[in-house]
Amino acid sequence: MLNNSFTHNKYFNSMKCLKSTNYQKIIDFPIFLPDATRGVIRTLDSQDLRECGVEGVVVNGFHLTTKPGTTVLKSFGGIKKFMNWHGLVVSDSGGFQLLSLVYENKSFGKINDDGIIFYRDSKGKKSKNIFTPEKSIQMQFNIGADIMICLDDCPSMKSTNEENFISVKRTIEWAKRGKKEFLRQIESRKIDEKPLLFAVLHGGNDKSLRTLCAEEIIQIGFDGYCFGGWPLDSNGKFNLDILLWTASLMPDNFPKFALGVGNPKSIVDCVKMGYNIFDCVLPTRDARHKRLYVFNKKPEGMKIFDEKDITDFLYITDEKYIRDTKPISEFCDCYTCRNYSRGYLNHLFEIEDALAWRLGTIHNLRTYTKLIEILRL
Repeated sequence: MLNNSFTHNKYFNSMKCLKSTNYQKIIDFPIFLPDATRGVIRTLDSQDLRECGVEGVVVNGFHLTTKPGTTVLKSFGGIKKFMNWHGLVVSDSGGFQLLSLVYENKSFGKINDDGIIFYRDSKGKKSKNIFTPEKSIQMQFNIGADIMICLDDCPSMKSTNEENFISVKRTIEWAKRGKKEFLRQIESRKIDEKPLLFAVLHGGNDKSLRTLCAEEIIQIGFDGYCFGGWPLDSNGKFNLDILLWTASLMPDNFPKFALGVGNPKSIVDCVKMGYNIFDCVLPTRDARHKRLYVFNKKPEGMKIFDEKDITDFLYITDEKYIRDTKPISEFCDCYTCRNYSRGYLNHLFEIEDALAWRLGTIHNLRTYTKLIEILRL
């Protein structure tokens, strides 16, 4: 058992898997978590997710606070019973969505050391909300997540060094307050099956700021650590250097969460760096936008860490697929590929039937879970 402030956690096999008392199953690493932002992955139900091989999802605290509201979730016994999902649930603090809007448009709200004041709800309607590190933790307990993430200050991609310094200092203080509230909630709720608490490391592209943030956050003590900020550089390219630097600052015997990463190649690159938890909207959003992932060769035979091009896009509404009787991918065993042709998917998207989203999303998620299976070998 790991000797840290949360002794209920058990880590196994050099971080190949994780178990806590709140989530009774062993979590194998690496793992990819699709974003079920509002408690749903559009057009899919829990059975669809299980058949795709999905083992966990990420939900968004801010959105769920607005609809259906955490009191509703609490009355159901938490998000899992509400959405009939028995897998892992990670709750995002909700800060990224709020802050990205506020930093881009000051009319949406303002940020100070106490927290975030936001002038809209998650649907964009005028509604003053005060979001603090303490409220974020309280909200996540009502959601009933297995893994919670402290509220952090994520500045814009264009932030200056001075702004990144403010972000780091604020993130450290919010992490202290978040953990204090986490411990208070456990005591007041008399919780035996404790969730895990992760914290986020910031600093933009400044390695000294990343180091400062990591040292202070690790000293506070958490169950896992997350890459915070933007994984892309100013040119829109995947920032391997700062991701690798941040991973090197995290203790190797704790989970390393690459928040917002990514596409298949980025996941493989980050696994090489030591990250083992990933989440992203890409596979589900791309499916709805008619972009379907296909492996470039049989995945079981890939030397996955040596491949330059692991997957490619199939643009299903291209004219060449109208009469195509083949499945989306010859290398895929998903429900869609076992039962439907490219031609039929092309037809569904052209007539804008909701089944197109469902079948496309099933395929993209199965491509991701197949990638994860290969990475676990």
